[in-house]
Amino acid sequence: MGRSSAFAYGIFSYIFFLVTLLYAIAFLGNFMVPKTIDSGEQGTVVAAVFINLLLLSIFALQHSIMARPAFKKIWTKVIPETIERSTYVLLSTVALGLICSFWQPLTGVIWDFSGSNIGTALWLLFWGGWLIALCSTFMIDHFDMFGLRQTYLHLNERNFNRRGFQKLFFYKLVRHPIMTGFLIAFWAAPVMSVGHLLFTVVMTIYIYIAVKHFEEKDLVDIIGPDYIAYQQDVGMLIPGVGKRK
Repeated sequence: MGRSSAFAYGIFSYIFFLVTLLYAIAFLGNFMVPKTIDSGEQGTVVAAVFINLLLLSIFALQHSIMARPAFKKIWTKVIPETIERSTYVLLSTVALGLICSFWQPLTGVIWDFSGSNIGTALWLLFWGGWLIALCSTFMIDHFDMFGLRQTYLHLNERNFNRRGFQKLFFYKLVRHPIMTGFLIAFWAAPVMSVGHLLFTVVMTIYIYIAVKHFEEKDLVDIIGPDYIAYQQDVGMLIPGVGKRK
């Protein structure tokens, strides 16, 4: 793949991700888009749960397997290393799009605070969670995280080097503020349906397992003693909670 083609591929993957993410926010918030987490005709509970768990499993497996260094080592023998991150972003977006497209509603209501002060507070938390997640990407390297920096440097015939470990802003409070933002947004639903709760509980479990047992291990292997000290000083997902002893 040529330098210009790789850069165009990176831009396409990034834009596709942004559009799908905006749709996913509206999907979870039940507004503006034709298919939301609670819209559509509900079928049998068993079928709906099976399909939804399958969709979440595809998303989780794609995220976890493709993010591992061992997989990347093999994968970059198949595709150019320059577009490895952009390809990860593209396939992650496809997995997210599958959830938004084929999710089966389970419309029983767990709680409904719409039109109340609690509901307003939950809306603020919903948007605040997404804002925390977005801002956190820029506190490390947003364009590196989504593959654009790699393809841009390749376009300009410059070598790609990883940024050094830094502890900035939200990262002084928790080690994974992007995931913290997601969890806040997932749980802060003014109206929590059974389907939304299923999504939220499964994603919460997945995030905890993936961060604690996979991503943290990779970061210790890559960064070394500095990250171990960071684990001892800062909580994992909640400030002060999950410090390494």
